[in-house]
Order: sequence, then C-alpha cells, then structure tokens
Amino acid sequence: MSVETSMPNQPSSRLQKNSIGLLHIVFFVVAAAAPLTAVVGASPAAFAFGNGAGVPGAFMLSGLLYLIFSVGFTAMSRYVGGAGAFYTYIAQGIGKPAGVGGAMMAIVTYSAVQIAIYALFGVFVGGALAPLGMTAPWWVYSFAAIVIVTLCGQRNIAFSGHILGVCMIAEIAILLLLDIGIVFSGGGPEGMGLTAFAPSTVLGPGLGVALVFVIGSFIGFEATAIFAEEAETPEKTIPRATYVAVLLITVFYAFSTWAIVQYYGPSKVSGAAQAGLDTFFFNAAGAVLGSWSVQVMNILLITSLFACVLSFHNTINRYFFALGREGIVLQVLGTVHTKHGSPYIAGLVQSAIAAVILAGFVIGGQDPYAVVFSWMAALATIGILAVQVLVCVAIILFFRKAKSGLSLWKTLIAPAISLLGLLSALGLVSANLSLLSGSESLIVASFPYLIALVGLLGAAFAVWLKSSRPTLYASLGKVFE
Repeated sequence: MSVETSMPNQPSSRLQKNSIGLLHIVFFVVAAAAPLTAVVGASPAAFAFGNGAGVPGAFMLSGLLYLIFSVGFTAMSRYVGGAGAFYTYIAQGIGKPAGVGGAMMAIVTYSAVQIAIYALFGVFVGGALAPLGMTAPWWVYSFAAIVIVTLCGQRNIAFSGHILGVCMIAEIAILLLLDIGIVFSGGGPEGMGLTAFAPSTVLGPGLGVALVFVIGSFIGFEATAIFAEEAETPEKTIPRATYVAVLLITVFYAFSTWAIVQYYGPSKVSGAAQAGLDTFFFNAAGAVLGSWSVQVMNILLITSLFACVLSFHNTINRYFFALGREGIVLQVLGTVHTKHGSPYIAGLVQSAIAAVILAGFVIGGQDPYAVVFSWMAALATIGILAVQVLVCVAIILFFRKAKSGLSLWKTLIAPAISLLGLLSALGLVSANLSLLSGSESLIVASFPYLIALVGLLGAAFAVWLKSSRPTLYASLGKVFE
C-alpha cells in the first residue's frame, strides 16, 4: 500500500468517480439518522417532556423545515460540489474565512456524534453479551468498533453503502412490523385517530421541548452533498437523494411515533413515556409482536448504532480529505487509496483522534451514557444547527452574486424561511441544553460558546493564511469548482 503525496490537481488526490448511486447515498443519510435509535431512543423523551401526543406532528414540522432547506441546498449543489460539502457552500457563499470556520465547526460536530455513538454502542453490546457470561468494560467494545469501522472506511465507498443498506432495511423492518401490528390490532384503549397531527395537539404546550429532541434526529443531512464527487451524475443524483432521504426519514419517524400514540392512547402516551423511557417501545413490541421482537429489536439497535457511526466516519473522512487537498491541514490527508479510491489516510487520522478522546473519557471514569453519549449528542445538535444556519446565509449570498436564472423561491425565499426556522431551533436547543444532555454542568452550558469559538478560530486561521500564504488562500474553495 503506497502513500502518494501528489499535489491537489493530480489524479491521486481525486476520489473515485461514479462509485455510488442514489440508493447508496440515501442509505448513508438514513443510516446516519439511525431510525431505530432515533425512534426508540430519542422520541420517548419527546413524548415525556414535550408535547405528548403531538410528537408525530413535531417530526412532520422538522421534516418540512428540512425539505424547505433542501430547496436552496440542492439548487446550489449544481454550482459547487466535492467532498467539502458545507465547507464548500459556506466558502463560496460567505467567504473563505467563514468556510474554514464552518468546516471546523462541522468536524467538531460530527466528531462529537461519532464519540457519542461509540460510547452507546459499547454500552448496548456489553448489555447484550452479559447474559452469555461475556463480561468486559463498555469501552472494550467501543474501541473494537473503532477498528472495524476504520477498516470498512478504507474500502471503496460502495462497500460501506452495501453495509448501511442492509442495516437500514433491517431496523426499518422491525419498526414497520410493530407499526403495522398496532394498526391491524385497532390501536389501544382509545382506538385509532389522527389527533397526533391536529394543530391544537402539535402546537400545544411543550412543542419547543419536543423539537429539542426531534431536530437532532435529522443529523447527517449533508451526507448527500458530501459524496457528490463520487456520485453518478451528481447534478441529478444529489438533489434526488436529498429529497428522497428527507422524505423517507420524515414519513417513517412520523408514522412510527403516530403508531405508538395509537397503542398507548393520546391521553396516556406522555405518562407511559415518563414511566419508563427505556422500555416505552419495548413494552409495546412485546405485547403486539411477542417477546421475540424485543430480542430482535435489541440486536438491531446495535446494528443501527454501527451503521450510524460508519456513516459519520465516512462523512468526517471527507472533511479531513477536503481540508488536506486544499492544503489547510497536512496534505497527506488529501491522499486517496490507489485501489479503493478512498481517503484512507484521513480515515486513519480521524479514527485515531476519536480513540484518543474516548480514552480521555475512560481514564476520567466518565459514565458512557450519562456523560459521554448525552453530552456529545447535545454538543453535536448545537453544532449542526449552527453550521446549517451558515449554509442558509451562504445560499442567499451566493445567488445574489451568481446569475443562475433560477426562481426567487429557490434562491431567496426558501433559504430565508429555513434560516429563520433553523435559528429558532438553535435558540430552543440552546435554552434547553440541560434537558437535552441531562446535566446542569457549566461545561454543557458553554457548548454554544464553544461552537462559536471554534468557528471564529477557523476564520482567524484563514485570515492568517491570507497574509502569510496568499497563494494557498487564493486557491481555497477552488479545488471543488
């Protein structure tokens, strides 16, 4: 295996074209959203502390927000592309300092997600193997997952796409079985109805709190654009994959949470969630499908987490790769595998960073669920919303300068609506960080400021490049044009 360190304009620094099609990209997005983990893990808290029976409507509102976001996002994808994704958008729209700052924020965000999922994976695998007499600390399984994910990431991107496809279909299948079982049984004590989507229910007290948990279920959204360089006919594939993925996630989340509302009843679903967040869906599955489904659901939760972390691994790889190819960090990170066409050096480096951070939590004796997962998930939610806000601004500014001939709806109105919606969501999450993370720690409270600081430091670094390395600065963002 040779490591090539050629300059960015040479073939060895290009990812393998036409490696993946629409379905693979959809798998990456949906796998990153981790449907089973989101529905079984996140929605019970939204039911318990949010707007109760209105949670399915909250998923619909969030999905609508991201569909509107997709209008400008996919319109701009015709003019910018490559592995940089949000970095490229922000650099081309707002400017190079903002682009570098946004890239740093995105890397912190996805690294936080990855570490959170590694910790949760270790907890679930440990719990599943304990009855078999296989006892080991949670972090043993977490570090094993890092090794396996890294090896998968070294392969051609389609290899990961196949794995994600199998995992995604399996986790969606078990939830659909539960949903259909509830529907065919006629619901619970209050029968079947559409109360969950009634405006009075959805917009009732607790909507803001519900959105805090719901909005995080859409993290991984940009995976469509980040694989543009490797996609078949990206000018068509990326917009289609974006809309298909967001629609699939939204409809699936809304349907699954609507079904569980029917099982418990609109007036009782909040109390049922409060009585047991961790057993909320499992109790329903055991009663509707049988005890076998509980065991299967536990296993598929593990594969869901693996698929999620593999998806984010590939996403982070391409951010490191983009920055390496641009010369912002070590150029060796912009090297691709001679056989698989994958950013394998970037994968090794980012996995090493994740391992070091996770080791820090382990040495510090931190709880894998209450601290590592909960804190990192809260940090990631703040980070992704902040980056998406910047992207909305970038889209508006980009089309003010570019003569695209596209409609005002695509170039201004839709991006402006999504900007207002995402700013509102960012405010809600920031105001409810203690609820989202389960901690009153000052460290958690500082997360919004930490994300802002990371962005400012990235922008300051770009400004420094402008004065000290003007040639490099002038080429930023150009590699992807």
